[in-house]
Amino acid sequence: MSDVDLIIIGAGPAGMSAAATAARGGLKVLLLDEQGHPGGQIYRNVAKNGTSRSWLGKEYASGARLVEALDNPHISTQFGATVWRLDDGPTVVWSKSGTSQISTARHVLITSGAQERPVPFPGWTLPGVMPAGAAQILMKSAGMLPRDAVLAGSGPLLYLVAAQMIDAGCPPKAVVETQTPRMMLNALPHLPKALLGISTLFKGLGLIRKIKAAGVQRYSNASDFRAHPNEDGTLAFSFQAKGKETHLNCALLLSHQGVIPSTHMTRSAGIAHEWNEAQQAFQPVTDDWGTTDRTGLHVAGDSAGIGGADAAAAAGELAALNILQLCGCLNSDTRNQRAAKARAGLLRARSLRPFLDAAYAPTAETLAPVDETIVCRCEEITAGDVRQSMSEGATGQRQMKTSLRTGMGPCQGRMCDATVRAILCAPRNTATDSIAPPRARAPIKPVTLAELAALSKIQAGAD
Repeated sequence: MSDVDLIIIGAGPAGMSAAATAARGGLKVLLLDEQGHPGGQIYRNVAKNGTSRSWLGKEYASGARLVEALDNPHISTQFGATVWRLDDGPTVVWSKSGTSQISTARHVLITSGAQERPVPFPGWTLPGVMPAGAAQILMKSAGMLPRDAVLAGSGPLLYLVAAQMIDAGCPPKAVVETQTPRMMLNALPHLPKALLGISTLFKGLGLIRKIKAAGVQRYSNASDFRAHPNEDGTLAFSFQAKGKETHLNCALLLSHQGVIPSTHMTRSAGIAHEWNEAQQAFQPVTDDWGTTDRTGLHVAGDSAGIGGADAAAAAGELAALNILQLCGCLNSDTRNQRAAKARAGLLRARSLRPFLDAAYAPTAETLAPVDETIVCRCEEITAGDVRQSMSEGATGQRQMKTSLRTGMGPCQGRMCDATVRAILCAPRNTATDSIAPPRARAPIKPVTLAELAALSKIQAGAD
């Protein structure tokens, strides 16, 4: 017998939207999330912060409505809960405060969201160099502001973080952008479709205007990132921009090259995945309702393909409506009628994606960096080590694991899988999707021996 009707893993926009929709339809829902509060990455701590950090913007504050909708007697929430195994049944194994739990349900919806794409370059492992998204997390969770910082890379998040820093009174020293004129030309054919999301386009242009009005120096078509420590503890950041080498000193260097779906959980569950060429990442194969090829398992939000917060919320609602229909709470006609608004919202939100994917594509040197660059931070393996292993006969990620231990550290490949795959494919001009993503194994997050022991006691009691 199932503990609940639906287990949702992840309390971001997709998970919160799905939980509220399913609960209103009468399903008993268990919502699990690692963070201490609902919101995911985009709306992290939004209920706690309220309007006290107005510099985070109105879009951030709008997430409060999703949090408020979780106040439903049919929704049980467990925050600070780490899901580390997903089995048939479906059965979810998770831990909280060092204690393991096993929960079963008729359906499981994975809304684990996205992760920042690794941005490896010489010096990216130095103290003071961190992802822009990580800096934003500190801004939301602790009110810590990145001062004397340089933003480097590409993507809308760079503009958003820069604007938030400006509004908070600590504007960035510079924004160093890697997008090229060729990328913008490649994006133009997608512009007509992007006009369906014209309000979002205007918001992006507004962020750029704010950066210009604040007098923040911008460098475009930048490449050859390198960072070195200065004697005074600051960072020396160098790069090429329009054929000229530039040097900047800063206390923080915040890098970003877009986000990719977080797939460790979906891969560990054995869900089929496909290569998204535009986003240069693997994503689980789902239908329009988030249904996968594994019975009882569904995926919604950025973990099923990057679309943004609005797209994630709409996709979560659609998945929940479909699960209500599968549970017999709705007939298919009612489901389709109720899904019309969410489906229209999803279409608008996703209309901008092809334009953004082309305009802010990751650069070749980001995907396959120079030899001296550490690509596996856990095992301190460089890009040169990977290429040397290739010259000795390694042709896939499994051989790389065997010879170099890439992907076998605490992050389990989250920070190196994409880079190792790109390096493997680059010299042979092989399609990146020809190398399948490595199977993620349970536990998909580090656990203690005590948590494993507690699990064995639970299983023994069940027998």
